[in-house]
Amino acid sequence: MTDAEQQNLGDLFPDLGQETPIISGVAHDKTETLVTLRGVTDEPGMAAQVFRGLAEAGVNVDMIVQAGASTGLADISFTVPGSTGNRVRDLLIEKQDELGFNSFDVDTNVGKVAVVGIGMKTHSGLAAIFFQALSEQGINVLMISTSEIRIAALVSLDELDAAVKALHTAYGLDADKVEAVVYGGTGR
Repeated sequence: MTDAEQQNLGDLFPDLGQETPIISGVAHDKTETLVTLRGVTDEPGMAAQVFRGLAEAGVNVDMIVQAGASTGLADISFTVPGSTGNRVRDLLIEKQDELGFNSFDVDTNVGKVAVVGIGMKTHSGLAAIFFQALSEQGINVLMISTSEIRIAALVSLDELDAAVKALHTAYGLDADKVEAVVYGGTGR
């Protein structure tokens, strides 16, 4: 690679040193649907079958959690956009024998709250602040998802507004303190 090419890459991906732990915004989504498949055979390929079927139906999946048990069965929970809830329900009814799960639940009474910003991977304590703020409001977390720039939690829809407010305060983003900026993307 030439020096000029390396310089161009440096412009795209600058070395900022240790990232500053800045939470720049709190995002939320009231249109999530939580789906849980219960009693899925806990063996290689089962999750692939489930998510392949959803993909073929054009369903976007966001958060995913699998919990195994010593019985050889697992539960797989995932979130989808609320607008696809009925399509997912119909698909699961159609594919239940093929996939071999015992039962499923579809819960539309959930919402996602997330904090976004840089510094998540290089600074400890940001997740602790997130979960402490929710805990202090008595908000139970149903699912968790993280990335290098985001911490997200699925909570009961009736607790979503309180979760947003608690996180705004915990990270010093209340309107009278600082203007929050959320950078591009969907927050998913």
